[in-house]
Amino acid sequence: MRSESEVREQYEFLRDELDSEEMRHEGVRKLMTHYKRALGWVLEEEHM
Repeated sequence: MRSESEVREQYEFLRDELDSEEMRHEGVRKLMTHYKRALGWVLEEEHM
C-alpha cells in the first residue's frame, strides 16, 4: 500500500499534467480524468 504522501504526489502530478497544453487529445484527457478521480476516491476512503 502506498503512503498518503505518495498518492497525493501522484494526484498533484496528474492534475498538473491534465492542465498542460500537451493533453489536448480527448481520449487521453478522458482516461487521465478517470484515473485522477479514482485516486481521489482512494484518498477519501482511507481518511474517512
